[in-house]
Amino acid sequence: MNAQQVNSDITALLRARNTLLWIATREEVRVERALVDACGAAKYVTRYWDCATGVTDAQGSPIEGRTLADPSAALAWLRTRAERCVLVMRDLHKWFDPVVLRTLRTLARDLQSAKPEQARAVVLLTPSSEVPPELAGATVIEYPLPDRAEVARILDDVLQALPESVRANAAPNGTRDRAIDAAVGLSAEEIANCYAQSLVTSKTIDPVLVASQKRRVIARERVLTWHDPDPRGLDAVGGLDVLKTWLTARRQAFTPAARAFGLPAPKGAMLVGIPGCGKSLTAKAVASAWQMPLLRLDMGALRSKYVGDSEANIRKALKVAEAVSPCILWVDEIEKALAGASGPAGDGGVAADALGTVLSWMQEREGSVFVIATANDVRGLPPELLRKGRFDELFWVDLPTRVEREQIVVTALQQSRRYIELRPADLTGKTGISFAASIDLGEVAGFTEGFTGAEIAALIPDALFMAFEDGQRAITTEDLRAAARTVVPLAKTARERLDALREWAKGRARYASTPESVASGDTRTLDL
Repeated sequence: MNAQQVNSDITALLRARNTLLWIATREEVRVERALVDACGAAKYVTRYWDCATGVTDAQGSPIEGRTLADPSAALAWLRTRAERCVLVMRDLHKWFDPVVLRTLRTLARDLQSAKPEQARAVVLLTPSSEVPPELAGATVIEYPLPDRAEVARILDDVLQALPESVRANAAPNGTRDRAIDAAVGLSAEEIANCYAQSLVTSKTIDPVLVASQKRRVIARERVLTWHDPDPRGLDAVGGLDVLKTWLTARRQAFTPAARAFGLPAPKGAMLVGIPGCGKSLTAKAVASAWQMPLLRLDMGALRSKYVGDSEANIRKALKVAEAVSPCILWVDEIEKALAGASGPAGDGGVAADALGTVLSWMQEREGSVFVIATANDVRGLPPELLRKGRFDELFWVDLPTRVEREQIVVTALQQSRRYIELRPADLTGKTGISFAASIDLGEVAGFTEGFTGAEIAALIPDALFMAFEDGQRAITTEDLRAAARTVVPLAKTARERLDALREWAKGRARYASTPESVASGDTRTLDL
């Protein structure tokens, strides 16, 4: 629901003689401007109260020359008014005590019988959405942040204020839609400030700079973690060609052309499979490839010992994700947070309640939040989470094929070279050290059969240590072989468990990689 719809609802509520509205928002100035129009449409005069200025009119002048800074005095003043008015009370929740609560509750009840020409109402304007039980009869409204249309108007206002010579280059072709998307999730004031900061910094509206300000929203709410995506994009993931092709195609659904076509925003993907085979890395990589913020939801960390707090924390986290959309929401190891949701409620039903909250949101959510959920053992997850419609696709991530093992070696070596090239030369005490290497990829793929991607990538640092100790020479295939001999792969230590997971995946999940029988690799040599 956008702000225009909420304003219409407020007008309708006042016309229906609702005498107590609770509006939760941090955008006091923006909402007060909207209230003037909403109240005016219902033929109410707007008055304001706060502890610093007392009761004032729209211009900030005290009513009848009295400050009335005490909230009980302000409520008593409203009771005696003969005009049709709305008293907007700022931050009244900070002044709640038994007397104020009782006075407000009684006043709201008594005002319902006032004559139409003397109709009055109280609007509580506060950043908190926690309504005390004494005011359970209040109508609670969570005022929405600016939507794309409102963000576009703010952008146009910022651009119109610029000199014409600067305005022509402030929003180059192709950046307008991205700049609007980047600002969705911020308040109107934050949006204007971000656009102004971008203009001061780069003389243009830079979508990347604007999107980076969303970190403040995440840090402020403290229910999600902002992750810096892998700058290499999907190239950081060795293998998983089917999954990467599917993700590349879904990226187009977030473009303006897709919106104009009526294409629905994709919901997300569930990645299940063997630990260490690239599920979490894919979440980090796709955020970079799609140029979207990456938010991590740790549902286990949001659990609380108090009844209802866990679900409230999850709802808040999901709401924040919607506010900063478009974004990638990464739910890592979801099976641990929802373990027991379908079984006996050994946790007092917390997992079941959390599952209900997540399912409701996935069914009714708004905004462009692409969810990537990862799970190592999906057998404990409830079937209602896995059914079609919750996620666009369920992918099975198995041990890497031969071709994928070669790709993982290449990716890991390139990442190590990047680190080495950036490393100051004086760390080794020498300069001009050659780290060139000749690696037989086919041979490495052969002796790493049964290794996970993480186990293969871990061979590179071990080989570098060997080469460094042996005269700081280039690493060789034999160094990688020697490192591999020290590894007992997960495929051996957890063979029965992995076989059971593979059996589960048959016919239930789409394979994230081209099968081994199709992806046959040739022995090649990599020269770095």
